[in-house]
Amino acid sequence: MRAPRAYIIAEAGVNHNGSMEMAKRLIDAAAGAGADAVKFQTFRAEALVSASADKARYQIEATGNGETQFEMLKRLELDEAAHAEIIAHSKMRGIQFLSTPFDLKSVAMLTERFALPVLKIPSGEITNAPLLLEAARTGTRIILSTGMSTLTEIETGLGVLAFGYTRQGNAPSIDGFREAYEGEAGKKALGGKVTLLHCTTEYPAPFEDVNLRAMETMRSAFRLPVGLSDHTEGIAVAIAAAALGACVIEKHVTLDRGLPGPDHRASLEPDGLEEMVRSIRQIESALGTGEKAPAPSEAQNMGVARKSLVAGRDIKKGEVFTEENLAVKRPGTGLSPLFYWEMLGKTAPRAFRKDEPVESGAPLKSSDVGAERPR
Repeated sequence: MRAPRAYIIAEAGVNHNGSMEMAKRLIDAAAGAGADAVKFQTFRAEALVSASADKARYQIEATGNGETQFEMLKRLELDEAAHAEIIAHSKMRGIQFLSTPFDLKSVAMLTERFALPVLKIPSGEITNAPLLLEAARTGTRIILSTGMSTLTEIETGLGVLAFGYTRQGNAPSIDGFREAYEGEAGKKALGGKVTLLHCTTEYPAPFEDVNLRAMETMRSAFRLPVGLSDHTEGIAVAIAAAALGACVIEKHVTLDRGLPGPDHRASLEPDGLEEMVRSIRQIESALGTGEKAPAPSEAQNMGVARKSLVAGRDIKKGEVFTEENLAVKRPGTGLSPLFYWEMLGKTAPRAFRKDEPVESGAPLKSSDVGAERPR
């Protein structure tokens, strides 16, 4: 049985630089590359960051230190009208629109005003219990990134989501979150609505810090679908994640990695995104079903590549088959060399010319040679 295709998200994020024209071109690039979804970020700077908050190191490296994080984010906000416009453009291009809310009003706008069926929660919000709770109470499916997190922190976040999905009228509490996570209703809700993404929260992320094997650790620990939000340069890690069974792969996209802005450097340009999508689909096709059997394309080569028992020299009728007059040569259209020892000592039922496939005049005992057997 073939595994489901990975759901590929082109993360436009804030790479629109506040320009609606660039936002639409990013949607076009995502659709043209064959991504399943294009994702933006929904926030109000005043609800996201304090006026005095420092930029992250990678943000300073990308944009300088001439403005605060608040000032930078204020320039990158998309209001409700802008959301309506880019959602309409996504629909016109036939690609699903997703967004990441960073505050409670943004959750409401995305789920009530625009009725998005899926919310993406970023790594930095995994400890933001009020946001997680509000997102779950909308009933939408959630993709939860887990960068910077321990298994315990992920479990706690899942508890908040389980509580929000299943205990709408109850007062939130740490104990309530734990009970919701451990209860059958909570586990069922999480299983039907939540996907986890492994992530390394650095831009770009060093390859030695990616730790792709953590996907399997998370899959085993939480029994939930697991994918990857990839911040490395290039496409190698995303392709490897697909080979390891990632159900979702998220990758930043930009029109130009040289543009000013916090995330362009850790993003793929349109040609790179297209190559990534194509490579992931090739890997998924190559993974196959897991059944070990001759593939249709190689069946035609079995006779050419394998060998048969043939006369090593001219053999007369009635002559005994020996190590001196039997040989093993291509093609493999005659008697299998597995019968070599069965043939020794038997007599030739007719004359054979050199290199002619030989056969026995009497039935061979090992009739099941070559049949599939349990290993």
